[in-house]
Amino acid sequence: MSESIARNPSSESKAELRKRLLQARGDVQLQSRADAALAVHLREVLTRYRPHTVGFYWPLAGEFDARAIIGEWLAHDTRRQAALPIVAMKGHALRFHAWTPDTPMRIGHHRIPEPEQTPAIVPDLLLVPCVGFDDDGYRLGYGGGYYDRTLAGWPGMARPVTVGIAYEACRAVLPREAHDVPLDAIVTDTGLFASPRGIEAP
Repeated sequence: MSESIARNPSSESKAELRKRLLQARGDVQLQSRADAALAVHLREVLTRYRPHTVGFYWPLAGEFDARAIIGEWLAHDTRRQAALPIVAMKGHALRFHAWTPDTPMRIGHHRIPEPEQTPAIVPDLLLVPCVGFDDDGYRLGYGGGYYDRTLAGWPGMARPVTVGIAYEACRAVLPREAHDVPLDAIVTDTGLFASPRGIEAP
């Protein structure tokens, strides 16, 4: 499956490519070894970049579930913080609100759980779910543009380090648009890959 996706013809539309990659992602997640390997490499990300505040995501069907790893990371140092995105208005930038494994959740826009009544915080490392990705660190998402808008309007001068989370089977040749910005790195079940313009770890 991954070989056919990597050779994806340029004539394939984004919608067709997204459908194909979602199918590939679902197939891979049935293999328990892929999640176990990705978990190892995600821990390496947290060790390498040494963040203070990690923004991540509530997992949808087929996405890698990082909650246990983030909870474990929080438990090792009380000064650390984690945050999940909140969609205040459809089509607008995401806001990140504090999360712990004990945080009460509510159902937000798109029926995705989000923290209830916790303060907004600004991550310095952002874990971004990917439907697909390419060798240059570009990402294919669900098409809503939330992360593009969020990063374009990031508060303050310093944008967070952005690390996509994906399965290696979803590496592909992606179409690009003028507003697309590559992630700093991608972590998959086979390792951590910095994009050509990625940020080196301190």
